[in-house]
Amino acid sequence: MSRIIAVTNQKGGVGKTTTSVNLCAALAASDRRVLLIDIDPQGNATMGCGVDKHELERSTYDVLIGEARALDAIIHVEASGFDLMPSNGDVTAAEVALLNGENGQRALRDALTPIESRYDYVIIDCPPALNMLTINALVSAQSVLIPMQCEYYALEGLSALLDTIDQIASTVNPELKVEGLLRTMFDPRNNLSNEVSAQLILHFGDKVYRTVVPRNVRLAEAPSHGLPVLQYDRLSRGAKAYQILADEVLRREHPRQVA
Repeated sequence: MSRIIAVTNQKGGVGKTTTSVNLCAALAASDRRVLLIDIDPQGNATMGCGVDKHELERSTYDVLIGEARALDAIIHVEASGFDLMPSNGDVTAAEVALLNGENGQRALRDALTPIESRYDYVIIDCPPALNMLTINALVSAQSVLIPMQCEYYALEGLSALLDTIDQIASTVNPELKVEGLLRTMFDPRNNLSNEVSAQLILHFGDKVYRTVVPRNVRLAEAPSHGLPVLQYDRLSRGAKAYQILADEVLRREHPRQVA
């Protein structure tokens, strides 16, 4: 059975796209069949996979408005070993169509149903907003992975997101849950980071991944080369962090099958 995980945080710049791309690469390196869905109009995940968002024949937009099947929009990212449903600025127009459509909240869910059995993991990279695109991702997913920096406003933004997840779970997607909270761009020398990290663990316990993604120049450089960090510099601290995260995701899903 496919595991569909939405990677989201309405706050921008928290490592959401970095996490989506690199988690997909690490899961694919563990011999899992992986699909990355870029549902962000910025198309950063698409570009980070080495795909030119300006040259797309079909994108998430076509799938959401019903003009293409999901299978027709998916391309294989050869260097990284996973599939991608790419995005660009056209997806902004899809949001308007979804708002006016009868089944706007379930457009992505309905499109994925025929193909999800092809994959072990489907990772959805969401825009930095709690809009109709993000709602589509939450309605489609079984769980939500929340990347966040350990900074002053992090907990306030997290509260709004958790409220939205609860609303979706209580209305249209009862199986939706929090997969985990991932601390990103973490600097252990920063007292505030350590304090916020401690608060997260206190309030959310084992929902906080043990994996901590550090600030790492290789992680920042990799997207400009159109590569996940695992392909750009597999020995970097960033690459090792996402390999450990993938192991942790797999262990939570199949605790007896992953050492």
